[in-house]
Amino acid sequence: MAINTTAESLLAQVRAYQDQIAASRPSVDGREQSAEIKGPSFSQQFSEAMVDTLREVSDVQQSATALSEAYQAGEDVPLTDVVVAMQKSSLAFETTLQVRNKVLQAYQDIMNMPV
Repeated sequence: MAINTTAESLLAQVRAYQDQIAASRPSVDGREQSAEIKGPSFSQQFSEAMVDTLREVSDVQQSATALSEAYQAGEDVPLTDVVVAMQKSSLAFETTLQVRNKVLQAYQDIMNMPV
């Protein structure tokens, strides 16, 4: 549940940054830029990739939680499987967090560049 809240928060930040970029772009020859790009735009593809990745991380975390709960309930689950699943979950979350930090830092660096 916490990963879904984090994912929604991250997507809201990305959308806010996209709005800032769109508002700061100058028009070409006094006309608005045309949006006649066929197929999904880069931002749509990026958003879909992020959502898919966050869902995978969430699935890994839910799987680890289910294994842990099964072990605690006394089911026949090897402790090593539980530990490995928890480590995978931790690593996936930590990686996602670091990627988010790098993306936001890169965006802030770009926005702070002098024009």
